[in-house]
Amino acid sequence: MSGALRSRSGGRGRRGRRSRRYMGEINVTPFVDVMLVLLIIFMVAAPLLTVGVPVNLPETEARALPSENEPLTITVQANGQVYLQNDLVPFDEILPRLQALAGEGYDRRIFIRGDQSASYGLVVQVMARISEAGYRNIGLVNEPGTQ
Repeated sequence: MSGALRSRSGGRGRRGRRSRRYMGEINVTPFVDVMLVLLIIFMVAAPLLTVGVPVNLPETEARALPSENEPLTITVQANGQVYLQNDLVPFDEILPRLQALAGEGYDRRIFIRGDQSASYGLVVQVMARISEAGYRNIGLVNEPGTQ
């Protein structure tokens, strides 16, 4: 009877099951292809994610300052409109809004982006409001000039 069992199983028994192993290697080629496509997509899309208020900045020879964290940005346009980050702010509301943001501390860097056609007096008044709110780390933004 044991011979009959062997003939049905083809003579393999338990050893035949062990010889059948699954491949334990992962094919990484599709993974690399997908990652390269995502890399290209993000490299193309990253410059488009920079959102800001359009302003014509003056050009200088100064280098960019290193930045540890995201600074506040105040934009003064040529027509006299003032933006805090991307929000239009009436001139009288600059001080209360800056004081409300001071919960993070007065050491936060504030950049002023003044249009080169904007009134110098308006830019100075905005700087005075920032100083009055308690901020001391103020910087002016410009476009790097060509040498």
